[in-house]
Amino acid sequence: MPRSLSRGVVALLLSCTLLMTTAACNDGDDTQSASGAVTPTSSASFEQQKLAKTRFVANAGLAAGAAYQWIVKPYRAGQFKKGADGRTFALVKAGLAGAFTYNRLKAAVNNAKGDPLLSKAVAPLSAGIDSLKDLGTKLRKGEAGDADVGAFESVINSVKDAGKSAGAEVVDKVPSASQLSGG
Repeated sequence: MPRSLSRGVVALLLSCTLLMTTAACNDGDDTQSASGAVTPTSSASFEQQKLAKTRFVANAGLAAGAAYQWIVKPYRAGQFKKGADGRTFALVKAGLAGAFTYNRLKAAVNNAKGDPLLSKAVAPLSAGIDSLKDLGTKLRKGEAGDADVGAFESVINSVKDAGKSAGAEVVDKVPSASQLSGG
């Protein structure tokens, strides 16, 4: 018998043995759910709520840091204007920062759902965050203007204010280059 065929037979036999052993270990308890999912306890939901503010602050802080460091600051310095030194590189970084900021803001809104007070404070901001969806591409192509950069600032400041009103103060945290590029 060829070596590859014998390996396949051995793998098949081991798989069948493993499946039969697993089936034999079932004690016949039919009350177990089909998915095998564990139902959360009250302590698990308490921990989720406890960490919701922390996660919100971390994600919103990264979004604010990226927006300020790679979008607002270079825009105010004139790095996005035609003929500026390093314009292309600044636009690429701004595009990545725009996509990163949108992603982190969406994550922050999801985190806020774990805390009732924070959820109420952040809920009205979802439409503003959704409006930033295509801004990363606009920045990368060099098509962003004062209104676009202003929209980033406005949404970031609104999220920071909502967090502060709910007892979760957001502090700007500049992400690393590997975080920004998704690595």
